[in-house]
Amino acid sequence: MKRRDFLKYGLLAGTPVWGSPARNASDVVFLGPDKIRLTRLAMGTGTLGGRQGRVLGIQGLADLLHFGYDNGLFFWDAADSYGSHPHLKEALKRVPREKVTIMTKSFSRTAEGMRKDIDRFRREVGTDYFDILLAHCLTRADWPDECKGAMEVVSEMREKGVIRTHGVSCHTIEALKTAAKTDWVRVSLARINFAGASMDADPKTVLGVLGEMKAAGKGVIGMKILGEGVLKNRVDRALQFALSQKTIDCFTIGAENREELADLISRIPKAAAASNIPQAA
Repeated sequence: MKRRDFLKYGLLAGTPVWGSPARNASDVVFLGPDKIRLTRLAMGTGTLGGRQGRVLGIQGLADLLHFGYDNGLFFWDAADSYGSHPHLKEALKRVPREKVTIMTKSFSRTAEGMRKDIDRFRREVGTDYFDILLAHCLTRADWPDECKGAMEVVSEMREKGVIRTHGVSCHTIEALKTAAKTDWVRVSLARINFAGASMDADPKTVLGVLGEMKAAGKGVIGMKILGEGVLKNRVDRALQFALSQKTIDCFTIGAENREELADLISRIPKAAAASNIPQAA
């Protein structure tokens, strides 16, 4: 990173570069029972159904991932449905694989489908392993029955070191409640924000379920922190809310350019230090 960019997006943006008592986007978090090392802020690559990758292109999104990495962020959030695997592969040409934590997601519900997905994902990203693999967009309360074959393959891949930890991304409160009670789930990606925008239930209800997950030792990653853009004019409150929740270990937000990402990085320590942080809507 060039020194002038370092100054523009670091010191002059108000970001504590060498660490401080305040919470920062680049804080290191050890997630779930497998203690996966990642940053408090994940760089999402699925903004508005993958628009981010389409607008920026492979090189543009790879450059954005590098910008985040240069500013201390090494948690990359991808998914098959985002179409962002090639973008990560390009980014890995300039960053050692072991220096970043990569999460991806599969829609496969069968053993055959999941095995094929994992093999394809590794080729697409250019990696031998994934740090986190999630069963994506679960909606049914009985999803463990629906996904039994896929879950068995993922467990097998974890034993072989191809997957370091695994879990779910839920898109209904019924699926989330099941995840809280399912031992196989080690990490959960959950929709949460203060306004209830693009969520599975009201914030109080969702936070109650996330509390059950944390009590069971599971890791929790927040998503939809800005409600798919609905809360873009209320970013500070949205960040204050996410940072104040003991049930959320870290969260993912997709920035569409360097300026947006730099703004998020600079806002997080200020939001964490703000008084009267809301606990629920």
